[in-house]
Amino acid sequence: MIDILVYLFENYHDFSARPKTKTLKRRLSAVGFEQEAISTALRWLDGLKATPVIEHPCDQRALRIYLPEEQRKLGFECLAFIAFLEAADMLAPALRELVVEGAMLLADNPVPLAKFKIIVLMILWSRDQALEPLIVEELLDDGDHRLLH
Repeated sequence: MIDILVYLFENYHDFSARPKTKTLKRRLSAVGFEQEAISTALRWLDGLKATPVIEHPCDQRALRIYLPEEQRKLGFECLAFIAFLEAADMLAPALRELVVEGAMLLADNPVPLAKFKIIVLMILWSRDQALEPLIVEELLDDGDHRLLH
């Protein structure tokens, strides 16, 4: 699924400019992605876009307490990355919750930081957030090499 999400970001920089699901399935299949992975990725993206984000005014001193299962699933690296993005004003609390929910759906336990970064990128991309080139580069870097093809 992660490879498909990276491919979509690479080829459709504007989330709303991507083709309809049926056309996109054919294109992804022609590129060589498996049908099950395509369906999972597109279902996840459609669900992501359909999820309403309710912005609440928030006190800068507010603290998000992670449930024990969230702490185990996300691990130290992902939780630290969330803190970094929040400190840099790149991730509002409502989007943070989408990121946590998206990461909790992954089969990995704990979620690798490289996959987590793609989840963050997809959520920011789907919500038409301003994506600074350096932030995109950081989100697409898994430590060993860039994930973008």
